Amino acid sequence: MTGSGEVAIRAEGLTKDYGSGRGLFGLDLVVHRGETFGYLGPNGAGKSTTIRLLMGMIQATRGRASIFGLDCRRDAVEVKRHVGYVPGDVPQFGGLRGSEVVSYVGAMRGGVDSARVRELCEAFDLDLHRKFREYSRGNKQKLALVLALMNRPELLILDEPTSGLDPLNQQTFQELVRQATRDGATAFLSSHVLSEVEHICTRVGIIREGHLVGDRTLEELHELRFHTVEAEFTGPVPEEAVRSAAGVGDVRVEGSRLTCTVHGEFAPLLDALRQGHAVNLVSTEPSLESIFLAYYRGTQPDDAATSATT
Repeated sequence: MTGSGEVAIRAEGLTKDYGSGRGLFGLDLVVHRGETFGYLGPNGAGKSTTIRLLMGMIQATRGRASIFGLDCRRDAVEVKRHVGYVPGDVPQFGGLRGSEVVSYVGAMRGGVDSARVRELCEAFDLDLHRKFREYSRGNKQKLALVLALMNRPELLILDEPTSGLDPLNQQTFQELVRQATRDGATAFLSSHVLSEVEHICTRVGIIREGHLVGDRTLEELHELRFHTVEAEFTGPVPEEAVRSAAGVGDVRVEGSRLTCTVHGEFAPLLDALRQGHAVNLVSTEPSLESIFLAYYRGTQPDDAATSATT
């Protein structure tokens, strides 16, 4: 029985200083049992460094971290008995078949539930009879997820877990994490994909340049999102109506074209746009990194779009 009340992960002043401003600095964080915690940030922000510290793979410059009350460095072996881990870079198993990898890892954990493995492989459509080196990138990632989930661990620590997965398998992964947390597990998920975290997480931490710059519930995370809207009109442009619409800002008009940003619901903006005759309407969503830069610097990026709908 592991015990530290309701706390699954605790970090206190956790620091790994690689020099030249790189690393992780002064991380204070608590993740409670049963949470699905999303750890968000651009590539290179310090997400993988945090996870390696939690897994006892590297030594902190200062500060400490614990999992279920166990010191992540001193009790690293015991910690691993309670954790299902997906690393950012999947280990290479060469000529071993998938089934042999499962047996090898299962033996280190004291055995494996064959029925559970079959269930996971069916869910991911993964063939364990093939050699690891013959797997595509996506199949290697599926195997890593099977290895993490097959012993029904108390805590899942997942570093960019959907890298290389197609959309269908991403959905499968999300449902398996939901199922695990419904059964009492805790999940710590690092990602740079905002939508992925929104689908499964209850709380998020936001890291940038090695510093935790936000710790929010999912509802608060939604406030970070905004869209850039561009509308083209025939006839007068309803500029004043758009400017007064709730959630709308940064309104610009050039000839027959109006651009603005909108936070939250689109309904007030759409009502305002109906006061003119719009012949074209495009909404673009910024990248996650651009959202962070905009939010924490208090600016709106000019060229942040990554996807669009008309």
